[in-house]
Amino acid sequence: MTISKVRVLMASYLAVFTLVSAVVFVGCTTAETEVVEVIKEVVVEKEVVKEVEVPGATVIKEVVKEVEIPVTQVVDLDPGKLVIYSGRKESLIGNIVTQFEEVTGIEVEVKWGKTFPMATMIIEEGANSPADVYIAQDPGGLGFLSNAGRLHTLDSDITDRVVGWAKPDDNSWIGLSGRSRVLVHTDGMSDLPVTLKDLTDPKWKGKLGWAPTNSSFQTMITGMRKMWGEAETRQWLEDMLLNEPIIYPKNTPQVADAAAEEISIGLVNHYYLHRFMAEEGTTFNARNLYMSNGGPGSLIMVAGAGIVNTATNVDNAEKFLKFMTSNVAQQYFAGQIYEYPVVPAENGVKTHYLIPDLSTLNTPDLSMSDLADLEGTAAIFRELGMLD
Repeated sequence: MTISKVRVLMASYLAVFTLVSAVVFVGCTTAETEVVEVIKEVVVEKEVVKEVEVPGATVIKEVVKEVEIPVTQVVDLDPGKLVIYSGRKESLIGNIVTQFEEVTGIEVEVKWGKTFPMATMIIEEGANSPADVYIAQDPGGLGFLSNAGRLHTLDSDITDRVVGWAKPDDNSWIGLSGRSRVLVHTDGMSDLPVTLKDLTDPKWKGKLGWAPTNSSFQTMITGMRKMWGEAETRQWLEDMLLNEPIIYPKNTPQVADAAAEEISIGLVNHYYLHRFMAEEGTTFNARNLYMSNGGPGSLIMVAGAGIVNTATNVDNAEKFLKFMTSNVAQQYFAGQIYEYPVVPAENGVKTHYLIPDLSTLNTPDLSMSDLADLEGTAAIFRELGMLD
């Protein structure tokens, strides 16, 4: 038998396809929180023999072998928990705390309350306090805990993330966002005050609002004591009482009443007005007056956080502070709560367009430690009958 033409082409090749997915938490790449999950590794071995010409037949042969190779999967270790005592409202920071929990997998338990009562609770609980992180709406509560030796000294990789004006010299806590003190007033008012001292004019009798129990107000008075001295501050408070200010439990209703023309002026933080404007539009009948004289009424305060010295979840507490000073969290504070970021400008976090740039404000020369003595301020308030 004669074979007129025989041509044999043989080819073999090996293809390996590997798909690896990994979940890595930013700022949390420790052995406890890194997860590497290998989904599948498949080796496909293919052998092809074709074009074998013989009389009356063409043979095509294809052999495919597919083998799934078992691969070890790294199981996520328990990321643990974190207990937070917060003097800031859930309506303000609850969303960003939840985002931290979702990103890290850390179980977060939050006890919500007011700044000074939360600090007092930590003191009273002593070494048995379950708190890992304390959040305050102003420096006073943080300074109170720091002076009591109840805050952990923070490492520089945390404190260096925050600008100088938003942290104390002893590195016992850091600011998370900045708030300016303002006078909220009915829109269209003329002859507005220039300094806080102008508010003692009898023409404002019955037209002012304040919230003596609010820790931000108490922090402003603490700064006033530092700038003006004890005697002048006490005199200002007594003169203000003669004008019979309307007493409010907090800032929000002052803004609402200024818009409703129930009062002419309220002493509040700047961002409350912008929360109303976000819901009701810029025609809302109130505006903020940023006092330009550099006095205590121009104070920039920070909401901040520290790690309690008896914390049992220190690693997770440090991750929390790093997350809260990340661009994601800082943009949340700036864009959603209308506060000032506390990270360097080169980070690119932008303040809300309705809020004046921080560099345009004439703020007083007060350090965070100057604002710590809330107890002294509360004592004066009690003597004057402003607190129960």
